[in-house]
Amino acid sequence: MKRNASLVIVGAGPRGTGVLERIAANAPELYDGSGLDVHVVDPYPPGGGRIWRHDQSPLLRMNSQARDVTMFTDDSVEMAGPVLAGPTVHEWAGGDGRAFVSRRTHSGYLRWVYDRAVAALPPGTTVHHHPRRALRVTGTRHGRQTVELEGLDTPLAADAVVLAQGHLDAEPDVEQTGLADFAARHGLVHLPPEFTADSDLSRLAPGAPVLVRGLGLAFVDLMVLLTEGRGGRYGEDGTYLPSGREPVLHVGSRRGVPYHAKIPYPLVGERPPLPRHLGPAEIDRLLALPGGPDFRRDVWPLVARELRFAHYHRLFTAHPERTRVPWAEFERAHAACPPGGGPALDTLVAGAVPDPADRLDLGALDRPLAGVRHASAEALQEHLRTYIAAGLARRGDPAHSADLALSHALLAVYGQLARLGDLGPWWHGFYSSLASGPPGPRLRNLRALSRAGVVRFLGADLRITTGDGVFRAESPTLPGHVTESRALVEARLPEPTVSTTRDPLLRALYADGAAATPAGLLTVDPVDGRVLDRTGVPHPRRFALGPGTDARGPGGFTRPGGNGLALRQNDATARTVLAVLREAARPAHPPKRRIRGFPDPYGKVEHHEHG
Repeated sequence: MKRNASLVIVGAGPRGTGVLERIAANAPELYDGSGLDVHVVDPYPPGGGRIWRHDQSPLLRMNSQARDVTMFTDDSVEMAGPVLAGPTVHEWAGGDGRAFVSRRTHSGYLRWVYDRAVAALPPGTTVHHHPRRALRVTGTRHGRQTVELEGLDTPLAADAVVLAQGHLDAEPDVEQTGLADFAARHGLVHLPPEFTADSDLSRLAPGAPVLVRGLGLAFVDLMVLLTEGRGGRYGEDGTYLPSGREPVLHVGSRRGVPYHAKIPYPLVGERPPLPRHLGPAEIDRLLALPGGPDFRRDVWPLVARELRFAHYHRLFTAHPERTRVPWAEFERAHAACPPGGGPALDTLVAGAVPDPADRLDLGALDRPLAGVRHASAEALQEHLRTYIAAGLARRGDPAHSADLALSHALLAVYGQLARLGDLGPWWHGFYSSLASGPPGPRLRNLRALSRAGVVRFLGADLRITTGDGVFRAESPTLPGHVTESRALVEARLPEPTVSTTRDPLLRALYADGAAATPAGLLTVDPVDGRVLDRTGVPHPRRFALGPGTDARGPGGFTRPGGNGLALRQNDATARTVLAVLREAARPAHPPKRRIRGFPDPYGKVEHHEHG
C-alpha cells in the first residue's frame, strides 16, 4: 500500500517559505499526487519567521525599495522548474514602489506568500506548523529521518528534511565572553552581537555615553530605536529635535564609515553584459586548482576585473562625453591588463577617464579612512558629515549611474562565487557596504543626529579595551583620543559556526559527522543543498540552505529579473526533495493488478497548527 510521504522544513522564514513555494510549483511534474505530509517547524509565525515577524517596531524598515523585492520566479531565473509569477512587495501592498516599506508590511507579504504556497500544494497534502524548536535529526542515510522537537515526546518522521533556519544566535567568543564578564564584575552594560529588535535597549540610560561597534544595518536599526523610538523627531528642515531620552552614541567600526546608501533610481538603457570575466568557465577553473582557490590570490583579481568592466561599460556607454576613447578600444586594452590591476591599468584609466571622480578605486571604496588622521574629535565629526553628504549626493545622481552598474555587478559576482563555497567574512562585508546599505533618508538622519550631538563618530579600525571599571574605545583615525563608557553595544548580527551556534539541531548535526568549512559553515552540495559528511558524500535525505551554509548568498531579497541565487537554489533543492518523496511514497510491494483512477476534484490541502 502507498503511504503519505513526509517532509520536514525547519525554519518558516523567507527561505523555508521559498522552498515550500518551489515544492508546490514543481509537484505537478515530479510528484504523482499521492498524499503528502509537510511539517513546518519554527517557534515564530510562518512566512516572516523570527527576523521578519510582525511583532517588532513599526519604525524599522526594509533596506530595499518595495518594487525591488520579490519571492517569485520569472524568466530570468536559470532553473529546471516552472516559472510561477507573483507580485513584488510593491504590487502586493500598493503605494509607491520606490518606498522602503516597514518590516511589518513585508512580514504581511511573506505570510501571504506562505499561504499561497500552501494552497498550491497537491490535493491530499496536509501542512502542519509546529511552533517549537527542532532539537536533533537522526536516522540512517537511506531510511526515514526523525526530527526531535522541544517539548514533544514523539519525534516527527520524515522522508526528507530541509534546514532553513536563517540567521541564528551564537555562543559568545573569547572576546565577547571577556567583555561580558568584565561588565558583570563592574556593573556595566554589554549588549553582544544579536538581532537588534531582540536587544534590551532599556538598559541604555538617557544622556549616557554608549560605545557602539558597527556601522552597518544593525547600527541603523539601533539608531532608529534609540532616537525616534524614544520620542525624538526630525523637523521640516531636517534637523533632529531630541526628546531628552536618547543616550549619546559613540560609534566606530573597521571602516569607520556607514554603508553606502541604496541607489534610488533604476538602471535604464544598455546594461553591462555580465558575466564577462567571471563566468561558469572561470569558476570551473578555480574549482580545479589543487587545494582549492585562495581568495586574495586567485579569486579577487577576477572579481576586480569584472567589477571594473561593469563600471566602465556603463560610464563609456551612458556618459561618453566624460571619456576620451571609444568603449571598444578601452575594453580591449582593459582585458589585456593583469586582472589584479597595476601600472598598465592605471595608465589606461588615467588617459581614458579624465575626471578622477569617474575612476573606480576599489581600495578607496573599501577603506575610505585609510591613512586619514585628525587632530581633534570635532574635525573628525565634520569630516564624516561631509563624507556622508557627498555620498548621498552621488548615489542620488543618475549622472553617476556607473555606481549602480557596479552594484548590479556585485550581485552578479556573488551569484557566481556561491559555487566556490565559503570565501570568508571580508567579501560579504565588502559587498554589503556597497550594495546592501540603508535607504538614503536613514543616512540623512544620521547626519542630523551627528549635528545634534546624539551620535559621535570614533573612526576606523576601532579598538575596544577595558580598564578602571569602564569600556574604552580608540581609533588611529583620532590618535591619542580615548572615549570611555559604562555601556558597550556590538551592533552586528552574530556569526555562528556549527560548533558555536545556539541552534541545538545544527550543533548535533555537526557532532554526528556533518562537514563544515574552516570558518564553521555547514558544507552542502552546491547543486541542490544536500548536507555533506566529512568524506564529501552528500546525505540523500538532508538538505540545508541559507546563511549558515557555505552556499549562502548575498543575504538580500531577490530583485525581479535578477536571476536570484536564492530562487535558483530553492528550485534545485525542491526538485531533488520531490524525487526523494516520490520514491518514498511508492508501495513497498506493488500489487499485481493496478487500476488507474481519476484525481479527486474535491481534494484539499489542509493546514494545521500544532502546539
